[in-house]
Amino acid sequence: MDRRATLARLVGHSRSDKAVKTVSSLDILSGLTPYTGPFGYEQAAHLLRRASFGASYQQIKEAVNDGLDDTMSKLMTLPNDPPSPPVNYYFTEDVNTPIGETWVDKLYSGAVQGLRASREQSLRAWTLNLMHTEGTSIREKMVLFWHNHFPVADQPDTRVFYSYSQLLRSHAIGNFRDLTKAMTIEPAMLRYLNGDDNTANSPNENYAREVLELFTIGKGLLAGPNDYTNYTEQDVVEMAKVFSGWRSRVVLNSPPNAQTIEAFFTATRHNQTTKQLSHRFDDLQIPNLGDQEYAFLIDKIFEKDECAKFICRKLYRWFVYYEIPQQVEEEVIAPMAQILLDNNYEIKPALEALLKSEHFFDILNVGPMIKSPIDFVIGLFKMFEIDMAPANLSQYYAVFSQAFTRTSQMQMPYYDPPSVAGWKAYYQEPVFYRHWISSVTLPFRQNYTNRMLNAGLTINDDNNNVLFAAKIDVLKFVATLDNPTTADALIDECVKILFPQPITTLQHGYLKGLLLPNGQADTVWSTQYSNYLSDPSNTAAATPVRNKLTALLRGMMYMPEYYLS
Repeated sequence: MDRRATLARLVGHSRSDKAVKTVSSLDILSGLTPYTGPFGYEQAAHLLRRASFGASYQQIKEAVNDGLDDTMSKLMTLPNDPPSPPVNYYFTEDVNTPIGETWVDKLYSGAVQGLRASREQSLRAWTLNLMHTEGTSIREKMVLFWHNHFPVADQPDTRVFYSYSQLLRSHAIGNFRDLTKAMTIEPAMLRYLNGDDNTANSPNENYAREVLELFTIGKGLLAGPNDYTNYTEQDVVEMAKVFSGWRSRVVLNSPPNAQTIEAFFTATRHNQTTKQLSHRFDDLQIPNLGDQEYAFLIDKIFEKDECAKFICRKLYRWFVYYEIPQQVEEEVIAPMAQILLDNNYEIKPALEALLKSEHFFDILNVGPMIKSPIDFVIGLFKMFEIDMAPANLSQYYAVFSQAFTRTSQMQMPYYDPPSVAGWKAYYQEPVFYRHWISSVTLPFRQNYTNRMLNAGLTINDDNNNVLFAAKIDVLKFVATLDNPTTADALIDECVKILFPQPITTLQHGYLKGLLLPNGQADTVWSTQYSNYLSDPSNTAAATPVRNKLTALLRGMMYMPEYYLS
């Protein structure tokens, strides 16, 4: 089912059946014109859900008070300093890295069994924690976007992943062309797409093909034999020669107890002939330019305006919706791409224009996106303001390591995308986002929300006693609401926080039946909650309130609306 079409019918947004072919594609009347409507709770919540990994009730209300311009400024103002690096949080066999110290500059020894796994766990927990503690910032959402756009996997040394992630972080909303240049000789990419193996005598075309098809300009329509409109097979062959000669290096103990991960160029491994590109690149000839040849080529690729449209379509699918009909192509993608070109491929102005546009805030774009597994897992932490105050750093990392396990079960493991094209939800027609929900992944989502309402993600001692639990505290959550004393108001506020769109009267009645089962009167909730407020330490008073809230929230998190953004 097309979620936009469903929304259109619910809000009466569709035009005459004779005037449109499909509600989902032609009924979006808005474009990239700046949004000038009200910036209330619904608009602020929509912006923060899409531009970050969710937000707490208080964060959304603060955004409303700040207004659209100031909220956007917060989102786009990134920290100047990189985050503190990940640490060894449990692995005592890492003789070069004591517990609590970072491993990113320490010797790696593949002979130590379990070392690689421990560092991967540390990196992934650290990464998910950055999402959890991001505040009002678009940085980590863009880091994940670029990870999906420039995927790498299968790195034997976790420090290579860390170097790669820091590259993405430093270019999060920066220059797309500069990032492409840097990624071309990033050790993680050289290893992943066989750049290390690309030599004058033994060319490897993997990176040349993907830099055209997936990273910069896209194929376009098939125009003829070996001709994809935007480039030809001849261009792939010749560009592989341009990229030859680059290799990755990991230097250990230089200076002692430090390391360097870098790319280096070997002239004798580089194809020094003149490369002849096709008519798609104006029959350009590229002479031997040594270690600057790759950068020269990237500049030439980016002279093609289609590069701007290509990345804008990917940003659109990431932040707005998967379907890009002709009207959206003309009224959103084309002007957005022009902003990108006018700003020399700086991402920030074009992205800000999209997120501040009438189109972004169109009611049909609020709620049709299925949350990715990472959004689903981390969003719950932020939405319910999960208490993350364990006794020590080891427990903190261990919780987010468990959170990573949940995202992996839901088929979105960070640092391990399924292919060089990234995750299917962002490119594979016609299913797109619906890839996230299946008979395999749905039970993991339900198990996760159930667990967070009950035991939570727990850290146990050797005797299986719980030392710390990251879980939803329903009593703490209800205390953040503005009017939790009456049943209807309580449900309405929970709907605002958990769902992207209002619900029907029938759905409201269903939720009320969960809060007040067996036809209990509204006064039962009001009385029980008042009794609890008068003596919060009284277990007898707290238990029925906790049970009712747990039943309500469990039911809400089972509803399809909770899976949407």
